[in-house]
Amino acid sequence: MNALKKALGILWILAGPVIIIFLFMQASDKIALAAEGIARTNTTLQWAIIILIFIPICTGLVIFGYYAWKGEYDHLPTSSEELE
Repeated sequence: MNALKKALGILWILAGPVIIIFLFMQASDKIALAAEGIARTNTTLQWAIIILIFIPICTGLVIFGYYAWKGEYDHLPTSSEELE
């Protein structure tokens, strides 16, 4: 199970930047297809908000993956006595 956690940690580390790159590619495509004027402004604003929301989420994925890869989740406590 610990090997699976470490392998998935690498997956999460790679998934964060890939998602952000994909979002930027989609944003540039959708903004380029939008009509000039207010439609393009609205589309740009929508994609800016989407990207700003997903950057911290993807950063969290990378951090979570790093800790999983380093083995921080190898032993998880099963009771509250183990937390002390």
